Amino acid sequence: MTALLPLSLLGGLLGLDVVCFPQMMISRPIVGATLAGAFVGDAATGMLVGATLELIALATLPFGASRYPEWGSAGVVGGAIAATLHMEPAGTITLGVLAALTTAWIGGWTLVKLRQWNAWLAGRQRGALEHGSRGAVVGLQLVGLTSDLARAMLLTAIAYAAMFPVARATVALWSFDLVLSRAVTVGAASAVAAAAAWTIFHSARGARWYFAGGLVIGLLLLSFR
Repeated sequence: MTALLPLSLLGGLLGLDVVCFPQMMISRPIVGATLAGAFVGDAATGMLVGATLELIALATLPFGASRYPEWGSAGVVGGAIAATLHMEPAGTITLGVLAALTTAWIGGWTLVKLRQWNAWLAGRQRGALEHGSRGAVVGLQLVGLTSDLARAMLLTAIAYAAMFPVARATVALWSFDLVLSRAVTVGAASAVAAAAAWTIFHSARGARWYFAGGLVIGLLLLSFR
């Protein structure tokens, strides 16, 4: 639990990137899980969790007023749990992914509550806003940013503290071997990714060609290694 504070800070920063600032895609689960794994001493295991989560996150389209999973903090929680338990590799990736999915679902709920909180604050400042008060606008922006940072930090800290003991106890009882555990986890994530890709290919013009071009470039880069 000594890593709880740095992990919560990391989760706060990545959670802030989801909506508020700076929106540089650092909140993607592969980034969060890899960084969290590095924090606890095993970036490779964290990256495996993040890559698996990316397959699932393909189905998320975070725009408009829709509710969606919060992958920034979730990636940190899942990557840190799996990386900490890397001495028992058979079930760590599966448990890391499950912990991240749980955190992402709860994180989506907290984002809704944050929006309601921001709306309440804006309602209290309605008169000043209607008169174009610069101080009111700046104050609301700062409070919103701070609230989102605190939300993501608390989410990361509580989720990690609550789920790590459960994951550690579950790993001790894990009976499936390494290959089967990872095959089932990656297979389920791949099925979600395939469904998301199919939807994107049939709804976004040129998406399949962009995908094909990226695939070819990736294979060419691998061939030159």
